[in-house]
Amino acid sequence: MPVEPLSQKEIEDRLAELPGWSLDGDRITRSYRLGSHVAATAMVVHIAQVQEELGHHSDLTLGYDTVALSVHTHSAGGTVTEKDLELARRVEDLAPGHGAH
Repeated sequence: MPVEPLSQKEIEDRLAELPGWSLDGDRITRSYRLGSHVAATAMVVHIAQVQEELGHHSDLTLGYDTVALSVHTHSAGGTVTEKDLELARRVEDLAPGHGAH
């Protein structure tokens, strides 16, 4: 089943529910600052597990104590789709300070 691109308004409305996430060109992005390199590395592993579950993968960048994500849907012409927003929501759920472990 093909995934349809979302309209600019749909993306903006959904991003309003995901603090820290923003639209950057044809992708949604978010950076997290964690307490240490080990915490940032652990978050990358958790994100990788979520991405495998969803079958949808972002570009991930690991810094000393930061993790940055950038994602769009290649199969929808490199646009933002529901798949990207679901991934963002799942990452928010596991991010430190959001009730996840």
